[in-house]
Amino acid sequence: MLTLTEEATSAVKTITAQFPDAAQGGVRIEGAGSPESQFRLSVVAEPEPADAVVENQGARVFLDTDAAEVLDDRVLDAQLDGQGGVQFAVTEQA
Repeated sequence: MLTLTEEATSAVKTITAQFPDAAQGGVRIEGAGSPESQFRLSVVAEPEPADAVVENQGARVFLDTDAAEVLDDRVLDAQLDGQGGVQFAVTEQA
């Protein structure tokens, strides 16, 4: 299952806090079916019925079936830029 770093956990909580309609929601990741593909992230109020749910310290990430399969053994990390933006990265588990 996908794991979240402390930075990714903090970023997901910060992002979802900016959307009152998604206070109990999270970040949804949709995949294109391969690790080399781009993923689409969106803030949603709740997971889709088939989504896998990853929770860490109050941060919730929802994975569609493609993303769940591709990211099964990966780590989601995040880096903040100087202007309040976030860049997510996916790495292999150690």
